[in-house]
Amino acid sequence: MTALPASQGDARLRQIALARQSVLLDGTELTEALASAWLDRTWIMQSWRRCLALGHQPQARVAFDPVPASARADAPDAHAALLAAARPELQRLAAAIAPIRYFVLLTDAQGCVIDTAGAIDHRNRAIHAIARVGVDLSERSVGTTAIGAALGERAPVWLHRGEHFFNDTAVYSCAGAPLFGPDGACLGMIDVTGVDAPERPELKHLVAQSAQSIEDALVLARPHALRLHLAWPAGWRVAGGGEGAGLLCLDAHGQVTGANATARQMLP
Repeated sequence: MTALPASQGDARLRQIALARQSVLLDGTELTEALASAWLDRTWIMQSWRRCLALGHQPQARVAFDPVPASARADAPDAHAALLAAARPELQRLAAAIAPIRYFVLLTDAQGCVIDTAGAIDHRNRAIHAIARVGVDLSERSVGTTAIGAALGERAPVWLHRGEHFFNDTAVYSCAGAPLFGPDGACLGMIDVTGVDAPERPELKHLVAQSAQSIEDALVLARPHALRLHLAWPAGWRVAGGGEGAGLLCLDAHGQVTGANATARQMLP
């Protein structure tokens, strides 16, 4: 993995600064040139506007509040299946991104951290603020992030520095992907974050792959008598991804006990 060239990185930061000036400070629409460059980033501006509607201001301090202690104590039991399926992949992903100074977070469907992995330096205040089990990283709590965006958009996302809503969170660069259970319900999301790190948009694809591995593990953990691996015909291109194998598990009576996202696309 290689970072964007310095000239491209500087141009991206200038583009982000202009978008923030227009939407967050001036309350205006983007210029035509800037809007065309942000065609695939309109969800970020929608998130910014939701934050403004909640009464948040970009310059306000972010508290990074933990959820109540009782909720943290209940998390291992409440998310036992997800944690068991995710931990091997979290460790694998953390090892892969360690050289570029990114680490891994796992949240529940409300955006609260339930596990972390990687080289997490708690002496760094920005890292310590978010890399703690029980911290609420939902959009309502900490504004626009990959956590809230992945859960809201139900799709992999990438955010770089000032694309986050609050000035306090502009030190982060992060990619996130939602996690769906064997029945198709959203269980949470997986996130990789760097602090004052170069932009790595390719991490969006990496977390999407990790999310699929975790979802497959969740499906296989369901009791089943028969496991089917499904594949798209050669040469088919599927809207929205679906690149991996479809995984379908059946009980002894032929009833579906679980399916991954690709299988649900194939057999709605």
